[in-house]
Amino acid sequence: MSSSKSIRWYCYLGLAFLCIGQILLAQGMDFLAGQQPIDFAHWALLLAAVFLLGFNFAFSKTLLHTIASAMLIIGAVAHIGMSAIDFILWSFGDNFESRDMVVGQILNTPSIQFPFLIVGPAFLYTGLSLHGWRFIKTSAIPAVMTILGSAMIGGGQFILMDRMIVVTGTLLMSVGLVWLLHKYQIQD
Repeated sequence: MSSSKSIRWYCYLGLAFLCIGQILLAQGMDFLAGQQPIDFAHWALLLAAVFLLGFNFAFSKTLLHTIASAMLIIGAVAHIGMSAIDFILWSFGDNFESRDMVVGQILNTPSIQFPFLIVGPAFLYTGLSLHGWRFIKTSAIPAVMTILGSAMIGGGQFILMDRMIVVTGTLLMSVGLVWLLHKYQIQD
């Protein structure tokens, strides 16, 4: 398999894991706490963060690409950190009282809360959006799908607190990015 096809498959896997992870998260706290034998939702998000780094190699290099790549790397690191935190929370199972104590501690520790739960993961979606933004003039529909999907993820997560908006945004962003991957040649 050529390196460009490998890169494309890394991107596809990243988007698939991202969609799976968000769909699992939308099932609610009881579902998440009861996952066995592992925390499938956060493993999917961790794998998504790793495979989505393929987008840093998928398109030709421009200044916007460089900015998008840096943001995607920062976001992937934060997503992995967030997943590690969520693995610890999952280990409490249905012991919500102890889990809530840990969550309270995390939320009262800005050096953990902001980089790993708030700002950092937003960089992942912003990086992906910027990779899509560069095609706004030549492929407006998939570029807008990518940007709008990313905005829906942020709005659903932090403003409206609605997991179905997050899932819909993730699916929309993913379709836009897959469309762009198919339309534009990956640079070897």
